[in-house]
Amino acid sequence: MKNKLKHRLACLLIAAFFTFPLSFAASADESDPQPRILVSGEGSVDIAPDMAVLTLTVMRQADTARAALDANSSAMTEVQKAMRTAGIENRDMQTSGFSIQPNYVYPVPKSASEREPPQIAGYTVRNSLTVRIRDLGAVGAILDKSVSLGVNEGGNITFTNADPSAALTQARISAVQDAIAKADTLADAAGVKRGRLMEISEQTYSPRPRPMVEMAMGRASDSVPVAVGENTYKVSVNVTYAIDQQQR
Repeated sequence: MKNKLKHRLACLLIAAFFTFPLSFAASADESDPQPRILVSGEGSVDIAPDMAVLTLTVMRQADTARAALDANSSAMTEVQKAMRTAGIENRDMQTSGFSIQPNYVYPVPKSASEREPPQIAGYTVRNSLTVRIRDLGAVGAILDKSVSLGVNEGGNITFTNADPSAALTQARISAVQDAIAKADTLADAAGVKRGRLMEISEQTYSPRPRPMVEMAMGRASDSVPVAVGENTYKVSVNVTYAIDQQQR
């Protein structure tokens, strides 16, 4: 009986001996993560735009909603016809906003206790058309023509690129190269080596819309001057490397 008890105790001790170091090592790994280098890199590419996106708005006012709508629709129809005559395809035109709003007047109150409710004095109709222009040389003439045909509220103009994928690819490459250079600089300064890549993420920044060029609401002798400039496509990456602490 004693021999069996001794044998059982010996087995328990042996099991405890082998189990304890393993559990200790696991907890040590969890509390002591591998040293890392965290860096960010940036890359950008400037390219000339090849397309413009315009927002053209026709606003008309009248005593009744019907009259305002008819006047607005007539003007917008002429604008759309002019766009097609200028070579704009139907796929490059889209109605981007439409509204009918009453115009209120507020009578002067006869006394502090007597206030009359607001009265409808007419209606305003707005119709906005977004147009993609693939021939940048025609932008000024199209703006000038649209104003002559009834566009009387400004919008936005965006100079963009139909396919910026090549520029974004080059910006990504530059951003990663920048991150690698920064990681190597930090590793050299610390006397360690850049280890394996552990994580990488990206953020892409595309050009923002720019304000529309100033348009006089009268007839201009020449087409509206526009400056195209360049678009800047930016990519930012966050990169994490393991640290190889072997001395250089």
